[in-house]
Amino acid sequence: MATKRVKFLILTTSIFLLTLQSIAQPRLPQGYFWKKLPNGLEVLVIENSKVPLATIEIAVKNGAYTEGPEFSGLSHLFEHMFFKANRDYPTQEKFLKRTQELGAIWNGTTNVERVNYFFTFDRDSLKAGLKFMNAAIRFPIYREQDMQKERPVVDGEFQRAESDPGFQLWFAVQQHLWGDLITRKNPIGIHEVINTATPEKMMVIKNKYYFPNNSLLTICGDIKHQDAFALAESIFGSWESSGFDPQVKYPVPPFKPLDKNQYFVKETTIARTPNMMFSWQGPSFLTDSASTIAADVFSTILGLNSSKLQQALVDKGLASSVSFGYSTCKYVGPVDMFVVPNPNKLKACYAELMNQVSRFASPDYFTDEQLKDAKAILLRNSIHNKEKPSSLPGQVSFDWCSTSLNYYTDLDDNYQKVTRGDIVSYIEKYLAGKPMVAGLIINPELNKQVNAGAFFAAK
Repeated sequence: MATKRVKFLILTTSIFLLTLQSIAQPRLPQGYFWKKLPNGLEVLVIENSKVPLATIEIAVKNGAYTEGPEFSGLSHLFEHMFFKANRDYPTQEKFLKRTQELGAIWNGTTNVERVNYFFTFDRDSLKAGLKFMNAAIRFPIYREQDMQKERPVVDGEFQRAESDPGFQLWFAVQQHLWGDLITRKNPIGIHEVINTATPEKMMVIKNKYYFPNNSLLTICGDIKHQDAFALAESIFGSWESSGFDPQVKYPVPPFKPLDKNQYFVKETTIARTPNMMFSWQGPSFLTDSASTIAADVFSTILGLNSSKLQQALVDKGLASSVSFGYSTCKYVGPVDMFVVPNPNKLKACYAELMNQVSRFASPDYFTDEQLKDAKAILLRNSIHNKEKPSSLPGQVSFDWCSTSLNYYTDLDDNYQKVTRGDIVSYIEKYLAGKPMVAGLIINPELNKQVNAGAFFAAK
């Protein structure tokens, strides 16, 4: 009896573990394969034989949202330093020579909730490419001489952005929208922090977030998933887990909700044409994933030439362009409207904008035909975006970091399921009558003529 009971317990435990594995297995499109290694590294393989190439990417749940003021911009600097020296290639010259030997095209990006690094090369170089990525992600060397070269490069990106009045307007809006937590929504950083960064600070970032259990390795191209999984485990399997969940150990402080409308007028001589920006705190994936879907559909409706927003502003000559969009985020995604008004009709443009915003939740603000058109556009865009194999890893990893693999897989279908009621619910929850930040950037000479502060203000 004891032997039978032991066998029964073993069998029951095995079934339970298999059940857990089936639950943990994400839903994936055809040709996508997923595996989690014992060290927590998630490996996604996408079989795509359109071209005889392979792309490998590592995405890390890091970025602006992990940065307090003392580290603002250092995730971006860390990304730049990734392509410098490491244990296997102890100088940047040797690193670059190896990319040439592999025939690799490479780059990295830093966003609000993701940092990613990727290489594309001939499919026959997959093993060598994975080893190359392994050395860079696990064994970086932060040499002071390399940092001296790279700090001004990163800060130079910031300075070039500041020469754009659109960026200045965006940044000022962010300061009002996020308050003391602005650094957690601004990947570009702070000049002083970037220019005084040290190798020690780079190691702080690495030791907080650069672990297999906080990363996704994606391998895409003319490959077989069994071979790719075997290579990934043999090369990255010895990468030690952190032993903790960085997202739990270093929690993101909650963003304070706006309690009232905030308006400002910013003068600058580089603003040859005035620009307006209006922003709301939108949905978070963690608390309202349904609204993140509805937000995209509504934004697409507003972008239609037939939309009331476009007809009232662009067609009537009050503005040369109006764009509206939501940025999907795990932690409070912004909803932004950017407007280039007719300088000669600034006051009228602003008044009509406020009129349109007040009507967003009206039952007749968009038609069933426009809803259908928006869904078709989103589907076509998705198909088009997935035509290039080398871009697939970045698309998947963005959702892996801010939402989930299931979200990525279901997104096209979920767009088609959005109803008028879903959109109205989203509008009423986040836009209609909700506090917003409104900013106007304008040339001082033009402002003398129109006195924007007299009408661009809370009513």
